[in-house]
Order: sequence, then C-alpha cells, then structure tokens
Amino acid sequence: MPSLFEDLNWRGLVHQMTDQDTLKGRLDSPGLVVYIGFDPTADSLHVGHLQQLCLLRRFQDHGHRPIALVGGGTGMIGDPSGKSDERNLLSQAELDANRAGIARQIGRFLEVGEAGQAILADNADWLGTAGLLEFLRDVGKHFSVNEMVRKDSVRARLEGREQSLSFTEFSYMLLQAWDFVHLFDRYGCELQLGGSDQWGNITEGVDLIRRLRGARAFGLTSPLITKSDGSKFGKSEGDNVWLDPARTSPYAFFQFWLKTFDGDVGSYLRRLTFLPRAQIEELDMATAERPERRDAQRALAFEVTKAVHGSDEARRAEEAAAVLFTEEIAGLSAAALAGALADAPTTMVGRPAVEEGFDILTALLESELAGSKAEARRLLSQGAVYVNGARADAERILTPADALHGRWIVLRRGKSHQHVLQIQA
Repeated sequence: MPSLFEDLNWRGLVHQMTDQDTLKGRLDSPGLVVYIGFDPTADSLHVGHLQQLCLLRRFQDHGHRPIALVGGGTGMIGDPSGKSDERNLLSQAELDANRAGIARQIGRFLEVGEAGQAILADNADWLGTAGLLEFLRDVGKHFSVNEMVRKDSVRARLEGREQSLSFTEFSYMLLQAWDFVHLFDRYGCELQLGGSDQWGNITEGVDLIRRLRGARAFGLTSPLITKSDGSKFGKSEGDNVWLDPARTSPYAFFQFWLKTFDGDVGSYLRRLTFLPRAQIEELDMATAERPERRDAQRALAFEVTKAVHGSDEARRAEEAAAVLFTEEIAGLSAAALAGALADAPTTMVGRPAVEEGFDILTALLESELAGSKAEARRLLSQGAVYVNGARADAERILTPADALHGRWIVLRRGKSHQHVLQIQA
C-alpha cells in the first residue's frame, strides 16, 4: 500500500498544506486525529461533500481517527466562504432535522462509535454555552481584523459585489478556529481538512492553537469538486444532486455520474472512489482508446452509487440503465423501474381510457412528445417512436397489457426523449 500522502497526492486531493514536511511524515504515523466540518444548512449532503466524506474514510482506512463535525452552532450563522450572498438563518427545529439527516449519511462512510473509531461531534455542544464576553476576551483578542479582511473568503464579498458581508458572517472564522481548539483539547485533534475555499479559516485555527496552547496543529485542503462549467457544487447553488434518495433517486444519481465527460471521469474516479490505482489507470486507458464504451463512466457511477446508497441500489440502477431504452425494460422489477422512472416526465391516464384502447397519436400529443397529429404521424413513419422500448407504428393501440407492472407505459421519441403514462387506479 502506498503511503497516505502518496495516495492523496496521486488522487489529486492535496491543494495546500501547512508545515508540509512535518505533516507528510505525520500522515504516515498511526493515530492521527483529523476533522472536517459539515454545516447542516440542508437535511442532506450533496455531491460536493462526497470528496470530504471519502477523505475521512481514507484516513480511517490508514489507521487514523476521523471526526465528522456537524455544525449545529456554526450552522446558525453560515460560512461566507465561496458565497456571494448571505445564507438564510435557520430555526432550531430546522437545524435539528438537518443534523439528523446528515448524521445518517456520514454513518455510511465511517465506522462511528466504538473506542478508537470515528467520532460524530456537534459544535453546538460548546458554542451554545460560550459566553459572549468570555469569547471575545479569550478568543477574539487573538484575531487581527486587518488580517481577516485579507482572507479570500472575506475580500471577495467586500470588493465589487452588491451584497455586503454582515458581522454575523464575519465572525464565522473565529467560531471555526475555536472548534479546532476544542477538538484539540478534547480529542487531541491535530489536523483539519477541507476544501480549498476553507484555507483561510483553517489556518486561523492552526494559529489559534499555537497562540493558546503553544502546540503545533496542521491544515490540509483539497481542490473543490466542480461541475463541467467550473462552478462549485453547493446546496444553495441551484440544480444539485443530493445524497438523500428522497431528493435525488438512486437511478438519477447513477445517471448523473454516467453522463460524466471523458475529460472529468479520471479525476472523479481518483477522488470519489476507493478503486486501486492500477484499475483506475486501466480505465484511463479504456477512455483514451475506446471512449464510446464509457467503461470508466460505468465504473464511476456504480462505485459512487454503491458508496452512497448501497450495493443493492447500485445494481438496480445499473440494471435499469442498461435496459431502460430497450425492449428488456419489461423485465425490470417494479422497484427498479420505479426508481428509473422517478424523474421522467409523467402524465396520469385513467384506467378506463386505456381499457377502451388508447391510440398512439393521442398518447404522443398528451405526452407532448409531438406537437400535432401531423408531427406524430411523421415521427411514426420515420420509426422514431417506441412503446416500452419496442418501435411503434401509426396503428398502435395502447391497452392494459402494455402497462408494465400494471402501472407504467413508457413512450420514447428518438434516442432520449422519454415520457411515462402512469395508469391511475
């Protein structure tokens, strides 16, 4: 097995490090306690958090002790790093529900609870009882406002933007630094991990431990996982892919990774899966020599879905993806088909109408796969219309026998425009 630093570096997970020479050696000495924070600003983590969850797991696999810190305290304020607008403040009830959802997802990646295993902590436990005057006296006096405003996360909000930075958000850096001190005192935590946008916050915590405890601590950041347009994955960034199956179905999650561009798939395999180096390099070669087979994308989709939703859901999603656009769709189980169709455009159709015989022209119009009967006839004559994966002609009549598991008739125009007719009871 390569050293932890060698593995992290090869996977593209090292962006910045404090005290690099010392930290590289410390990474390969067992028993290092490390932490990453997750603010509960939603009831689910998203794909932008996957890298950090995997990173904690990598440290645990190398004999270190990870702490996943859920920010019940800092979540009431919101981190300005990487944000152009101030976050909405959440109620206590919302924070409690969000913390519970995030804790379940963290538990899929880490072995939590036993002595020496991962720790799930909440900074509301100490921030919620901190007195304002004591905090300002003991912590605030160690921070220079001149230095804080030079941090990228702060400067970006102060220069050239209409949205200002509130004092509430400005204080976030102090709270995160105090978290590091508390975890250092209680658990002997020496290393804080985070995305590259956290560098300023992390280094403040390293410095505060030095000032208050006269001890050495470390920080390490990783490049952010970004979308194909270079934008950051984030809960408030709009069209996100979530780890909660109620928000993003396992099939849609699988499909998201299956659609990865060739130029991105190698990086994602390194950073978001636990596949060994030799296998990833074989998949790199397959992408270069046979990109049409999408071997790397299929491996990525399966491995990430397995990590988040489990092996059974990954297999169901893989099976559905393989046959959804073929006549073999009829062989999918009800559960697999329901997941595969969860995000497809759907029109409800009464059972009596289908029992009477529902002609394909009407079906194409009601599903908006065709804008007129003339267009529908043209598509049918071109062989571009499919019912449950089988090509249909203009004489096709839909009946209850076409309803897969008695519930769904899947229409398709061309290669990818799909619509579901769901039969009402």
